[in-house]
Amino acid sequence: MLFGDCCFRRRRRRAAGPPDPDPVVLVSGVGGSVLRARIKKTKFEILVWVRIFLANMEFKKYIWSIYNPKTGYTESWNENVEIFVPDDDYGLYAIDVLDPSLFAKVCHLTDVYYFHDMIEMLVGCGYKKGTTLFGYGYDFRQSIRIDKLMDGLKEKLVTAYTASGGKKVSLISHSMGGLLIRVFMALYPDLVECPSIYEMLPNPEFKWKQPPLIRVWRKQIDGQDDLPVKLETYAPTESTTLFEESLRNNKLEYGKKSVALPFNLSIHSWAAKTRQILDEAQIPDTVSFYNIYGISNDTPYDVCYGSETSPICDLSEVCHTVPEYSYVDGDGTVPSESAKVIPNNATIYILEQFFDIIHPSLQMGEPNYGDISLLGIEVSDIIIVPAQLILA
Repeated sequence: MLFGDCCFRRRRRRAAGPPDPDPVVLVSGVGGSVLRARIKKTKFEILVWVRIFLANMEFKKYIWSIYNPKTGYTESWNENVEIFVPDDDYGLYAIDVLDPSLFAKVCHLTDVYYFHDMIEMLVGCGYKKGTTLFGYGYDFRQSIRIDKLMDGLKEKLVTAYTASGGKKVSLISHSMGGLLIRVFMALYPDLVECPSIYEMLPNPEFKWKQPPLIRVWRKQIDGQDDLPVKLETYAPTESTTLFEESLRNNKLEYGKKSVALPFNLSIHSWAAKTRQILDEAQIPDTVSFYNIYGISNDTPYDVCYGSETSPICDLSEVCHTVPEYSYVDGDGTVPSESAKVIPNNATIYILEQFFDIIHPSLQMGEPNYGDISLLGIEVSDIIIVPAQLILA
């Protein structure tokens, strides 16, 4: 395992010399890549994500986009602009500090630090940028299965493989990056041998003990029902009608133009195909799989719009209503019920050294050496992580 080797070699580095680890590529999640805009004619470039000053204005000016059902790509409304992810510092720049401005650095704004601590930790373990350490940031506004993202990841893996002298490349992905890797596994199974997923998101077809629901308190039209107010409930597979009705009048003002943005059935169909690819993705038999997930944080689960005393008259009001949530245990984003699920063909295998090296970066509590005899695994080979994990 990647981190087990790193920690082990770090302990003996003073006596044995510099380590020679296998290469690793860090893959970001949603919102976790620096985005820049380039004016096609003048080649002028500007940071648009993440930025602190004039953020809203520049975001609307450059980032607002619309989906093209013919290509599957999200395209900028401004035809004179192209959005790209900088590949400086072997791809690490775009996923290190998300606002690389001088102000953010001088003020030490850790809220925009993304892979920064992990990059420093890996460099301290002996990883070398451009030889055994690389980053892959991508335009997270796009579908995770478009050719540009898949080809970019494939190219990054080839670069890491070549630079390291032909060693196997390990992947560490966060959040939506886990789905990106899973799609890659389905489309390029011959290239995958040992993926390491930092945070695995739940399967869309997951069998919940109690499925998450959308609830809407609706004011009834006269004569439609005996009760003036009715609580409508939508399960995950029943939400399409709610989305269509809620977004039927949705629009954005761009310049002097008004652009209609109703519920997009083309995107819905594309997403259905993506879900199918994710369902079919399998972890190769040779993989030792580990999954780190967070607990002890309130995580939104069910959502409710309106109330019995202040119901929704028209579903389009949902877009402008502050909802109330019910919460379950999780990392604040992903419920632990789904995050902790281990794939059927995966091997539970987490070295103790792995915990030692990741512990400082994640600021987590002590591990839980629980009773795992029922799993048929030697206690000396595995550590259950974590008892409580608080993501930095």
